[in-house]
Amino acid sequence: MELPGLGQHCSERACRQLDFLPLKCDACGEVFCKDHIRYDDHKCSSAYKKNVQVPVCPLCNAPIPIQKGEVPDIVVGAHMDKNCKYNPAQQKQRIFTNKCLKPGCKRKEMMKVVCEQCGGNFCIKHRHPLDHDCKGSTQVIILDLNLALLKMSLAGRCTFIVQCNRTVRLV
Repeated sequence: MELPGLGQHCSERACRQLDFLPLKCDACGEVFCKDHIRYDDHKCSSAYKKNVQVPVCPLCNAPIPIQKGEVPDIVVGAHMDKNCKYNPAQQKQRIFTNKCLKPGCKRKEMMKVVCEQCGGNFCIKHRHPLDHDCKGSTQVIILDLNLALLKMSLAGRCTFIVQCNRTVRLV
């Protein structure tokens, strides 16, 4: 049994299906079933109003504005000939150029990782002074150690003896 007062018929001539949840095309305003709602499915004459696509340059990936009625291939070709900002040298530019200075390490980093004591450039693994046998850090570590031991002895916690070969013995 059909209920003629409910729903609407699909506007597609070949279909004319009674649909209780009809869909209205936002371009032409006609009512369609779920099978014919797409612009291509019902050959919408007003699809150009809504179905706007912006071509993109294949070299520089920039969107290319086109006017109504222009052929996108011709506009993109003109852009590539005149206004394209494509730089072939940029394509071959290496990203990982900062080589680690630790002997035997072949790692390269994207950014410079500079040691504060010796000023050398190292990879993430060897960035700490103790990890790359830092020549600039030896004096700083000894001074920091001596200062810490001196503070401990002044506080009465321990006595210490610093020998010439950089070994520390707590007594």
